[in-house]
Amino acid sequence: MTGTAAETLTFGKAINAGLRAALAEDPRVLLMGEDIGRLGGVFRITDGLQDEFGEDRVVDTPLAESGIMGTAVGLAYRGYRPVVEIQFDGFVYPSFDQIVSQVAKLFHRTHGAVTMPITIRIPFGGGIGSPEHHSESPEAYFVHTAGLRVVSPSTPQEGFDLIRAAVASNDPVVYLEPKRRYHDKAPVDLAAPLRPMGPAALATEGSDVTLVTYGPLVKTCLQAAEAADGASLEVIDLRSLSPIDFGLIESSVRKTGRLVIAHEASRTGGLGAEIAATVTERCFHWLEHAPVRVTGFDIPYPPAKLEHHHVPDLDRILDGVDRALGRPHSLDSLDPFAAPVPLGSTSDPTTGA
Repeated sequence: MTGTAAETLTFGKAINAGLRAALAEDPRVLLMGEDIGRLGGVFRITDGLQDEFGEDRVVDTPLAESGIMGTAVGLAYRGYRPVVEIQFDGFVYPSFDQIVSQVAKLFHRTHGAVTMPITIRIPFGGGIGSPEHHSESPEAYFVHTAGLRVVSPSTPQEGFDLIRAAVASNDPVVYLEPKRRYHDKAPVDLAAPLRPMGPAALATEGSDVTLVTYGPLVKTCLQAAEAADGASLEVIDLRSLSPIDFGLIESSVRKTGRLVIAHEASRTGGLGAEIAATVTERCFHWLEHAPVRVTGFDIPYPPAKLEHHHVPDLDRILDGVDRALGRPHSLDSLDPFAAPVPLGSTSDPTTGA
């Protein structure tokens, strides 16, 4: 921290400060989104910015995500640096075609003649009791799409740093904001120099298990590191989901011999699967146990009153640590070598009855 430049801010206010700095530093930067101007956004992340920079720089758009993204593509063609807000994670799908077919590919398609310096802000994840389509974790779709950078901050300082780096990048960036952390407070160095998006962060050091996570679960994993019974956990905050800083993960796993990955998104095809596969390929001879994933379930996001069963919490993460350490855990009653149960069978797969 640099003295008077450090202020205690909420996560949301830190992102607001980063957007303000980006608008002030470059007249080509403009913000677009539903209700982001006069209202300041549903989460008030853009509060006050239209008053400060005017309606031409902070633009209230129609409720049409595909149109918003298409307009951003045209603006980027003309040399602007649009920052697009998708109001909720589940609303990004109408603009999905624009993002994966145009935004992600135009640089390659034009042999580098056209850049797409577009930042796509998406409040994502659960934990706030929202209705359907308001609590999704779509990161794997974008990580799978070549041509996009994907980042997710976990602290107010990272919120400030990463939004500035995203807006300054000539690559399109999907910027995933963990909405249930918007009110978390911490000191933020507003005079910090522009930092790169790529490197992961070592959130806390440990010697027994490497615990890899990002965005909303970093705080929960740090709590797990404090609560782990007799185990020393090394928590890695990815920050960048595409590309992933595998160098830090590999060096940690070679030290600990065990890997646990935690994320809110569904298990199948999730980012945890890619991390587990890559670490197994690169660190096989150092692993003392197969990588363990602690994730959301393979279901549509549940109703608000049930989401606490879906989102990995402290107990589920510690249970994953126990699995990696070979301790008693919640899956002990399941026989990993049992024959699959035929479709339509009513038998209990754990007992055969």
